[in-house]
Amino acid sequence: MKLRDVIADYVALQQSMGRNFGRQHLLRAFNRAVGSEIEIEDVASDSVLAFLGRPTTCYWYEKHSSLMRFYQYAISRGHVSSAPLPMTIPKISPQFVPYIYTHDDVRRLLEATNTYRKIHILLEPHTFRAILLLLYGAGLRISEALSLRIGDVDLAEAVLLIRESKFYKSRLVPIGAHLQQAMTQFATTRRGAGHPVMPDAPFFIGRKGKQLKIPTLQQSFRQLREHAGIRRGGSARYQPRLHDLRHSFCVNRVVAAYEAGANVTPLLPKLSTYLGHINLSSTQKYLTMTPALLQQACRRFERYAMGESTNE
Repeated sequence: MKLRDVIADYVALQQSMGRNFGRQHLLRAFNRAVGSEIEIEDVASDSVLAFLGRPTTCYWYEKHSSLMRFYQYAISRGHVSSAPLPMTIPKISPQFVPYIYTHDDVRRLLEATNTYRKIHILLEPHTFRAILLLLYGAGLRISEALSLRIGDVDLAEAVLLIRESKFYKSRLVPIGAHLQQAMTQFATTRRGAGHPVMPDAPFFIGRKGKQLKIPTLQQSFRQLREHAGIRRGGSARYQPRLHDLRHSFCVNRVVAAYEAGANVTPLLPKLSTYLGHINLSSTQKYLTMTPALLQQACRRFERYAMGESTNE
């Protein structure tokens, strides 16, 4: 049986089970790489290795995982007797560590929104500041912030409605008093600029009245970050990203809980729900072990080791 036909059957099965099967593009790319007309039993291990490439990035593991699941299906259907995949999975050191913004970093970013660019063609400074505050203060994904509509933002109750986000689930996100005040001030400025206020109008809108796009925001942020002088030292390959504001939100919440002497264990499932994660492991990936978080964890362990009372 041809590889392309087995892939088509596999994708159809995943979709029939109600799954949004986003990995089909990898399988089709694999089919093109090894030969569009090839029989599945003729796919050689050398061809698979060539498609996987060098195991130096997370993308290698994503491709390997996709092929492994596909071949498990193919074996169960009797199309092949074994998978032509490498038996040994190489271990590589993490290539990327999120940047955790300090309060001073965020202050410098906010102050630089007025001066990082001479002419603000699409993204007005007050809008940029409001987006940064929301990402840092509520831990939203960039797409979630830009998808907010006027009707989704209940400033009287300090609640945001996040509609069908990454995993096609909606959720309510409460915000704190300071962030509520900042968003209320932004809404007033936005209204004074003459932007539409219908319930379905974008909450964050460009100077020309159109919804802002993620690439526009990311490009502006790179310029803003450079202007504010926030960067990793030495020859670091990865510089701080806009998405790292979400990581910073997670770490800051846990550090604050430690400092308050709260029981952190039951906090994590609540934090996971707040962030819109489907499982706790996704949230744990956000908790980069920063010096502040490590210090608080060590202090908690020291109290435990010394026999002092703790909430954990």
